[in-house]
Amino acid sequence: TAMPVTEATYEQLALEDPEGQWELVCGRPRRKPSMTQEHNTVARQLTATLIRQLPEGDYQVALNAGRVRAGEQYFIPDVMVIPTALLKPWGEGRAVLEAYAEPLPLVVEVWSASTGDYDVEAKIPEYLRRGDLEVWRIHPYDRVLTAWRRQPDGTYAERTYTGGDVPVESLPGVVVRLESLYR
Repeated sequence: TAMPVTEATYEQLALEDPEGQWELVCGRPRRKPSMTQEHNTVARQLTATLIRQLPEGDYQVALNAGRVRAGEQYFIPDVMVIPTALLKPWGEGRAVLEAYAEPLPLVVEVWSASTGDYDVEAKIPEYLRRGDLEVWRIHPYDRVLTAWRRQPDGTYAERTYTGGDVPVESLPGVVVRLESLYR
């Protein structure tokens, strides 16, 4: 097992080896594994659907890029929606690791055999603790989407979808047709 590292050491590793897709979990660097075609297709289809519906200039949609920060942990979601107001201004010419500590409107994990348990046990609970407005897990083989939506009292309501239109409640007017993800 890897030795625990500081956040500064982790950030240096992640910037020097971007292809490594490094996350930081409980002080230990963890490489995000390669994914299946089905996993990647669902993530790409979702990304395209979101980009088409979101107001240009107000949001960016990240596909397996950037990180969310949960305390001293860093995770790379499969898909996340980032309000452009959270983007840091360019300048100083110094590379900075893209990581968001602020709650995001939508964070999505697509199930895969290599990371399914890890997503459920490690990542999704941290997204909920961070206060992300919606957290989705999409299972490409079972064709099920589970959505956790933050309620006004800070708790989450969980709902499962097996087809049809799924509203992104944190992004009014944005709807994902579940069947369109499975191409």
